[in-house]
Amino acid sequence: MSDTTQHIYIYSESSWKENRHLFSDSLHSFFSGKKNESFVLASDNETSLLVGIGDSYTENNLTDIGQKFSYDYREKLSAKITFLHADILSSKEIESLLLGFYLGTYLYPFQATHPLWDTEFRWANIEQFDEKYSRIKAICKGQFICMDWLNKPANFKKAPQLSNFIQDKAQEYNFTLTTYNRKQCEELGLGAFLAVNQGSHQEAAFTILEYKSEAKDAPTIGLVGKCVLFDTGGISIKPATNLHYMKSDMGGATAVLGALIAAAEMKLPVNITAILPITDNAVSNNAYLPSDVITAYNGKTIEVIDTDAEGRMTLADGLSYLSKNYKTDYLIDLATLTGSAVRMFGTTCGALFSNDRSLQVQLEESGQKTGQRLWNLPLWEDWEDEIKSDVANLKNISLKPVGDCIVAATFLKHFINDHPKWAHLDIAAMCFGNVIYAKEKAATGYGVRLLIDFIEKL
Repeated sequence: MSDTTQHIYIYSESSWKENRHLFSDSLHSFFSGKKNESFVLASDNETSLLVGIGDSYTENNLTDIGQKFSYDYREKLSAKITFLHADILSSKEIESLLLGFYLGTYLYPFQATHPLWDTEFRWANIEQFDEKYSRIKAICKGQFICMDWLNKPANFKKAPQLSNFIQDKAQEYNFTLTTYNRKQCEELGLGAFLAVNQGSHQEAAFTILEYKSEAKDAPTIGLVGKCVLFDTGGISIKPATNLHYMKSDMGGATAVLGALIAAAEMKLPVNITAILPITDNAVSNNAYLPSDVITAYNGKTIEVIDTDAEGRMTLADGLSYLSKNYKTDYLIDLATLTGSAVRMFGTTCGALFSNDRSLQVQLEESGQKTGQRLWNLPLWEDWEDEIKSDVANLKNISLKPVGDCIVAATFLKHFINDHPKWAHLDIAAMCFGNVIYAKEKAATGYGVRLLIDFIEKL
C-alpha cells in the first residue's frame, strides 16, 4: 500500500449528481455529497476519499467540514502526495477547507504526528498557495498553543510554568517582555490585580509582551487577556459542580497569546502590546474579602461585593496600565468573564461591547468570517447606577441578578482612560466547550482567528 496514490474528492450534492457516473453504481447508495458525508474507496494502487460539502456552504462551513474530516480520518489518511480534486471551490474556499484540515489535527497535547503534517497536496493552483500554506500553519500554531495551555491540568499551569513558557516565546519571536512580581506590583500601585493575587501562594506575574513590526506607520493594538489560572471564586467560593472547568478561566489570555504568536509567525505589519495579569483566585486566610475597598492602578477605589468577580479586577489594572503607559490605536480586552453572557448566548457567540461603532463593526465582521462570532450589547449610562458604592468610587458587581455582563463592561469602561477605540469581549462560553477531540469540555481555540482576521484588515 505504500506505493498507492491518495486522492481527496470534494463534492457538493449537485456536483456529485453530475459526476457520479465516474464511480461504481454500488457507491451511489453510500455517498451523495451531503454536508460532512464521506466515503473511502481503496485498491492496491489507489485510495480515494470522498468528502461531501452539501449545496449550501460558506467558507466557515468548509473549515468545519475540513476539521471534522481530518480528525475522523486521522488513522486512515497516509502521509504522502495527495491529489486534491476541488474544482467546484474557489481559491478562498480551498484555503478555508485546508485550514479545517489542519485544525482537525489537534489532540492534547499537540504534536504534529497527524499524517496531514507530512502530506504534500497537489491540485491545479498549488503554485499559488505557498503563502497561504504559511498563513494556515501560522494560525494553527497560535491556536494550538492557545488550546494546549487552556487544556493543561491546573497543576501543570502554575504562574512560574506559564511565565517560563512566555519567556521562551519572547526569545523565539523577539518580543519585548516585562514581568512585575508582587513586590513590584505593589510599588506600581496595581492594587486591583494584587487584591486577587493576595490569597495565592503563587507569585504575581503582571506580564507585558510587545511585538514590533518593521513596517513604517504600522497601527498599534493593545490587547489585555484575563489570565486567572484557576478560579475558585475566592471567599465567595464557587459550588463544587463542574469546578474542574475553572482551569479554563485564562481563555482570554490564551487567545491573546495565540494571536500574538500567529501574528509574529506571519510577520504582520502591526505593533501589538499585550498585557496578561497572571494569577489564580484562591481561598486562603490571606484572600481578599467581600466589603474590602481596593485602590486600583488609576487611583479609583473599588468596593469588593463579590470575590468571584475577580476577572474585572485584574482587567481593570491591565486596561488602565496599558492605556496610561502605551499609545495604541485600538484597545481590546478578552475575558471569560460572566455567567450572564453564557446564559444570554450559550455557545453561539461572545458578547461584544465597544465605545466605537467602526471598531464594533470590524470585530463583528471578523467574527462572522471566522465563525468565532460576536454580538454587540449596549453600554448605556443607565447601568452606571448598578456600580455606585456608598464607600468607594465603584463596586465590582451589582446586587441585582440581571445583566451582569453589561454591568461588568460598564465597570471596565472606568479603567480605559477615555481611550476612543475600546472593545470588551466577554467570551465565557466560547473558549471551552464541546469539541470533537475530547469526551468532556475542552479548548476550542476561540479568539485567535478572530483577532488575526481583525488585524489583517487594518
